[in-house]
Amino acid sequence: MKSLAAFPDTSDLSPANDAAPASLAIVGDQLAEALADLGVTTLFGVISIHNMPILDAIARQGRIRFVPARGEAGAMNMADAYARVTGGLGVIMSSTGTAAGNTAGGQVEALTAGSRLLHITSQVDTKFADRDRAPIHDVPTQRKMLEGISKAVFRIWDCHAAVGTLKAAVSAALSAPTGPVSLEIPVDVQRAPISSTAKIGKPAVLKPRADDAEIEALAARILKAKRPMIWLGGGAKDAGIPATELVERGFGAVSSTNGRGVVAETHPATLGAFNMGPDAIKLYQTCDLMVVVGSRLRGNETKDNDMPLPPICQIDAEASQGGRNYPVEMMIHGDAEDTLARLLEMLPAKLDTDPNLPHEIAVVRATAEGQMRAMLGPYRTVADALQERVLPGRHPWVRDVTITNSTFGNRYVQIAEPRLGVHALGGGIGQGIAMGVGAALASAEEPGSPKAITLVGDGGAMLGMAELITAVDENAPLVYVLMNDSAYGVIQNIQDAQYDGRRHYSKIAVPNFAKLCDAVEMPHMKVDNIDAFAAALDEAIARPGPVVLEVDMVAIGPYAQQFAGPPAGAAGKAE
Repeated sequence: MKSLAAFPDTSDLSPANDAAPASLAIVGDQLAEALADLGVTTLFGVISIHNMPILDAIARQGRIRFVPARGEAGAMNMADAYARVTGGLGVIMSSTGTAAGNTAGGQVEALTAGSRLLHITSQVDTKFADRDRAPIHDVPTQRKMLEGISKAVFRIWDCHAAVGTLKAAVSAALSAPTGPVSLEIPVDVQRAPISSTAKIGKPAVLKPRADDAEIEALAARILKAKRPMIWLGGGAKDAGIPATELVERGFGAVSSTNGRGVVAETHPATLGAFNMGPDAIKLYQTCDLMVVVGSRLRGNETKDNDMPLPPICQIDAEASQGGRNYPVEMMIHGDAEDTLARLLEMLPAKLDTDPNLPHEIAVVRATAEGQMRAMLGPYRTVADALQERVLPGRHPWVRDVTITNSTFGNRYVQIAEPRLGVHALGGGIGQGIAMGVGAALASAEEPGSPKAITLVGDGGAMLGMAELITAVDENAPLVYVLMNDSAYGVIQNIQDAQYDGRRHYSKIAVPNFAKLCDAVEMPHMKVDNIDAFAAALDEAIARPGPVVLEVDMVAIGPYAQQFAGPPAGAAGKAE
């Protein structure tokens, strides 16, 4: 390992007495090496005076690709999407204080999605930490902020604990229930001479093991059911094989938007994410059991938990989820894949269930798809073109919050497997452009490097457009499908539906995206005739690197039916 001369923190007016002699390696070197040994190949972030000791070591060692985002918020979204698509660990490095705060919205999204993510953030020198005494970049309550947006928070207090604390943080991020973990590393610790040559080894990935007796009780309950359903959420993403086998033995399936593809969306016995239409609700009322696996049954997919569901048995890696939103007959605390696999061992090869259930599910789904397509008007062409390309091309399907996603992106465009679906699960606008970069760089590691197809709106694009430059710099293989209606369209629809058409603050000025893309050397294409969309999409997919494909919704016209947000509660009103 090469040595690193002392790097003085010029933002700190005190002498850098803790700097390492040139003949010694420092903790920054050790942490860079440990991250690479863990298998980290890509790191997202923004360089700062408070994380230079680690980033300088990463550059010299040459084992990790550092992707310099234009802001910490974008870096967080990139790392999140990268984690989801690879199924492994996403890593972001931010600086302290304001920089760490900039990550908050993206980290809330990662927490909502349960992403396997490590947020390495710096801290001021240990003698100043938590004391409101540092010369600059100090937030004395930084740890409290991180605790609110993290599964767990760790801090490396001295050089002796560097490798062990990093290992603990990675283990926490990867262990069920997974989620983003923050690791604070004070800058003086990063610069400190190492006193240990310990290697990091392999972190433990912990998964709760369900009790045998509880699984036996669930098996007995299933044997009594004639029309059982399984509801699959994001916590079931690794349980595709046993979940599909349950469907083959007689279950029907439905998923949350974050559990799509656990059972292939082409399977005739699944509703996919068409989970709360009127015909789906009628179907549930004919069923006598619903096994909910790895799902919170969130209100936006259950009409604020007023949607009637069959009797529920729940499986979750987080025990506190049991009965949180619906009463349950039994709660099994266990890993989804392991629990379902062991459940199958206790069930016959074919369940004595209603043979008409798969056909009824197929009819309900086809009806829901038809009703959705009728809402789209001219945008059926967009939906169908994406549907015909995303699944067979094994493209990551990335979506920001926009009308187009809420109407068909979350449900109609099928994905090849769960990890290829990435969307702003927490409902935050403006994260799609950065998520597209992270998903694309993850996809670039796959055979054939399928492009990440990323659906964004003009309103959300303006929040994250700085990361278009990152996409160009990294030559990320992606297509941005930019739906431009020159407004916050869904807000206007809600104003029309609930506020007598008073459209306050929702009409926004948007840039000339062609000129914007030209300024950052991003290829740009524009469709103002809907019949040209499919060919333009094919061209965009075929071109190397990133492309913006803008759909001029003002020229094309409105949807056949306005989308005014998801129904909420028994009254069916949007929030």
